[in-house]
This record gives sequence, structure tokens and C-alpha cells, in this order.
Amino acid sequence: MRVIAGLARGRRLEALPGEEVTRPTIERVKEGMFSALQFSLPGAQVLDLFAGSGQLGIEALSRGAAHCTFVDQNRAAAQVVLQNCRAAGVQHAARVVQTEAQAFLARTAGRYHIILLDPPYRQDILTAILPMAGRVSAPGGIVLCESELDAALPDECGGLQKKKQYRYGTVLVTRYEKERAALEGENEHEY
Repeated sequence: MRVIAGLARGRRLEALPGEEVTRPTIERVKEGMFSALQFSLPGAQVLDLFAGSGQLGIEALSRGAAHCTFVDQNRAAAQVVLQNCRAAGVQHAARVVQTEAQAFLARTAGRYHIILLDPPYRQDILTAILPMAGRVSAPGGIVLCESELDAALPDECGGLQKKKQYRYGTVLVTRYEKERAALEGENEHEY
């Protein structure tokens, strides 16, 4: 597993062995996801939930995001994310939080331009997480969800609108966007 593009291009990243804790995004899917985000990344505040190895958030930082908050409930995964951020040279723009995703979303005051969701498959986690992700998404924000191909995802929830779906073999990537007017007048707090 490696960083595909940007400042950390070619840097190797580690992952926990096995797929019980992490399931790294395959390179073809990662390339497609970041192709869809390329114009939104410069200067963005990114949230990488279910971070695993941190490869998605690190890719975002490598391509110009200003900051990424990585969240994973597994202690060993959080340590791998820290190690990978150092290896990629992006630790100065990273914050790693070891906690459960829903608990983090319930208490954060942050507003994120890009939220990357790659939860365990076949556990219906996305339907519970999406409304909470919508709450912390900045106006005009993008939420990218990686799931199994047959995942039943809503057309809208939490102020998010489903805009597009990309299929990569057995993987489905769904793009949601938060309307710019949805939070107009509300004080934005970003970090």
C-alpha cells in the first residue's frame, strides 16, 4: 500500500495484519475516489472516520488538504495511523483520535469540507453514521462512503444529498454533498 500522488507520492504505508480490524482500500478505488475530489482538496479540512491505516486521509493531505482528523476505535490502528503519518511526512497536519466514530461525531464542534467513510462492510453502519456526518459537514462539503456493492444507502439524510455512485468490482463509492445554503448564517467552526 502506497501514497498515489502529491507530496508523499510513493511512500509506503503499513496496515494491521488480517482484515478483522482494517480492510485497506484497493488502489483502483482510492485512485477513483481522489480523482473525484481533486478540485476540492486544496486547503480542505478532512475527517477520515474508520481510519484503519490512515491511507485515505494521508492521501488527502499529500494532495493538498490543510488538515485531517483520523478517527479509529482500535488502539493498534490508531498507532499505525500515527506511524504512517510520520512516514509520509504529514504528521504536522494530522490529529489522530482513538474513539468510536459515532461518539466522535456526537461531540465534535468541527466542520469538515471532506469526510471519508470506510466502515466495516455488512454491518449497516453507514445508515447510522450519515446523518451525524451531515451535521459536521461544512456547507458545500463532500462525504465519500465506501461500501459493499449492494449497500442500501438513502438518497438524502442529515442535509446530505446523494450525487453520484461509482462501482469498482464489488466496491461501491457513494458521493454525498451538503448544500451550501443548508447552514447559511450558522457560525462555522473548522479545525
